[in-house]
Amino acid sequence: MDENPLQIAQKQLEECAQIMNLDEGLVEYLKEPDRVMRVKVPVRMDDGDIKVFIGYRAQHCGVRGPYKGGIRYHPEVTMEETIALAMWMTWKCAVVDIPYGGGKGGIACNPKEMSRREIERLTRRYTTAILPIISPDQDIPAPDVYTNPEVMSWVMDTYSIFKGYSVPGIVTGKPVELGGSRGRISSTGRGVAIVAREAATRLGMRLSDARVVVQGFGNVGYHAAKILSEWGARIIAVSDSRGGIYQESGLNVEKVRDHKLETGSVLGFDGAREVSNEELLELECDILIPAALGGVITKKNADRINARIIAEGANGPTTPEADRIMDEKCELVIPDILANSGGVIVSYFEWVQDLNRYFWDEERVNAELEKIMIRSFNEVLKVKRELGKDATWRNAALSLALKRVVKAFELRGLWP
Repeated sequence: MDENPLQIAQKQLEECAQIMNLDEGLVEYLKEPDRVMRVKVPVRMDDGDIKVFIGYRAQHCGVRGPYKGGIRYHPEVTMEETIALAMWMTWKCAVVDIPYGGGKGGIACNPKEMSRREIERLTRRYTTAILPIISPDQDIPAPDVYTNPEVMSWVMDTYSIFKGYSVPGIVTGKPVELGGSRGRISSTGRGVAIVAREAATRLGMRLSDARVVVQGFGNVGYHAAKILSEWGARIIAVSDSRGGIYQESGLNVEKVRDHKLETGSVLGFDGAREVSNEELLELECDILIPAALGGVITKKNADRINARIIAEGANGPTTPEADRIMDEKCELVIPDILANSGGVIVSYFEWVQDLNRYFWDEERVNAELEKIMIRSFNEVLKVKRELGKDATWRNAALSLALKRVVKAFELRGLWP
């Protein structure tokens, strides 16, 4: 039986804690969330029927600051997945050294089968249910899978109505008109592109010679592909949930994007050969970006991955059993908690701007993002060298994050 995301996250923690020789009690503390709220979300559908959805909000560890993490709408949302994602958010915020703890939320639903009005009612009811545990100082949600700036607008508006005044800092990933940050939409993909570029430079690879494969052509995958293409890389394959397309001479990312918006999928793009998502992962390339859902690189297919660099755009795309194989096969593996941290970094910028009511231009946002991504990449690189070849790249990133979380815990102490 395959492990669930929480088991994977806990196993990653245990392995890294052993390398760091952490106290067993501290490990047990970090394996469990501070709290999890499970809520029922009744919604009156457009046909008049009432349907009840189940939602969650997990808060993993708040020793370094308010909880931070997205809300996802997906049929496969579970409590275990939500806790795992909150845990990964704790490490993600710590590895790039921003003052947040990890949080995550989700509702088990299929937004593709719901109208805009049904999604709005779902969002407002869910926000009302988790109202007691969110605030700009306590827990700040953001977009995630199948949620977007409009959904964040509804969260903000609902929270503000209850407070009696506008509270833009309650969520990030909002429209710019409501206090959102410029550069936020592209930030996760830009962060992936930055660390992929830095990895290529470390390996002496010219980006203009790099062949890039992107699994998942949503917000993260599209922007990573677009930015790498603008920097000279050749995007030879992309995919979505229906399948992928491959063109060795290179795809025009903007034209593929237009095709997907028009048809609903990348499939059928003129001049490209169709491949399955499984085949796409195994294409020979220089940079592979898994930017879809988790658990796509496993011990079953890890031996067939044919990339020099992996930059994990998705959360948890590689299982623990595959980690060691990938570290041996690939020259540089950039784990999710570093590679896709651009979104939470710019979310932090947005939160700071909202609290100060002073907003930056996109040039400053992108420059500050690049500074943090490069610094964090180099810090993980340094830890990897210190730990030696027996440690994986994920161990290195997680060790850096754990060190910062543990230090905060020790400084605050255990009361009473």
